[in-house]
Amino acid sequence: MIRANQSGPRKPIELDSEMLRGLQMVELELLCELDRICRKRGIPYCIVAGTMLGAVRHGGFIPWDDDADVAMLRPDYERFREACATELDPEEFYFQDHEVTQGYRWGYGKLRRRGTLFLREHQEHMPYEQGVFIDVFPLDSVPDSRMGRSLTNLKCFCVRKVLWSPVGAVACRSAVARRWFGLLSRIPETRAKRLLNNLVSKASSTRSRWVRILMFPTPNREYGYLREWYETQAPATFEGVELQGVSNPDEYLRFKFGDYMKMPPDNQRKSHPVSGFKLRGEGPAA
Repeated sequence: MIRANQSGPRKPIELDSEMLRGLQMVELELLCELDRICRKRGIPYCIVAGTMLGAVRHGGFIPWDDDADVAMLRPDYERFREACATELDPEEFYFQDHEVTQGYRWGYGKLRRRGTLFLREHQEHMPYEQGVFIDVFPLDSVPDSRMGRSLTNLKCFCVRKVLWSPVGAVACRSAVARRWFGLLSRIPETRAKRLLNNLVSKASSTRSRWVRILMFPTPNREYGYLREWYETQAPATFEGVELQGVSNPDEYLRFKFGDYMKMPPDNQRKSHPVSGFKLRGEGPAA
């Protein structure tokens, strides 16, 4: 088991092209494992965000991308989470979310590769194993009215900051912000997670045209995405592997990215800051 360094912040590591490609290949392995489980159990899913964009524009990973994203409607996410308990080989993979992982404070799941390390900057002190991962996002109902979605967005923002506070207490550049998040981080973990579960419970009581990831920013003016994009899937070829994509890739990608076939300028082609990195079979973590 490889755990995060508990001694505090470390100097960021700049991943070169070989390291980044190695990381992407581990993430592809995780995507294939998720796809295997979902096909076996009949669980719908979609690759989303930059992963869906990469499939359409690049036929695989965006060259500078260091993560992979999958989304499922809430009932399918819960089925997948349960399936991981019996379908995953514990010697090879593990699944984390706030329900099953002590100290985990993200409102969505991560499928990780055993024997690896991918430590995001300012998360060195988080008390759980941090291997290479793909994000698995649950999609929950939000109100059909834009005003209702705006109010829901505010509630999600507040709960997300409470959950994120142990990271914010060390990551924020402002001393005032660090102190504020330090105070928020004193809220007991069980209470913070109860706030999230209350949001999920309320969302699960309705079925609307609009959905979103409750604990992830939704940077669009609608504060959500159309459910119909995720209810049915279309095949998406990704790095030569057939995965499940959203039902209308062009409509979805235009909504999310605008002119999505236009390449961004060099200064926007960024990866996440990393302070610990090890792929399976390599020597000690960097």
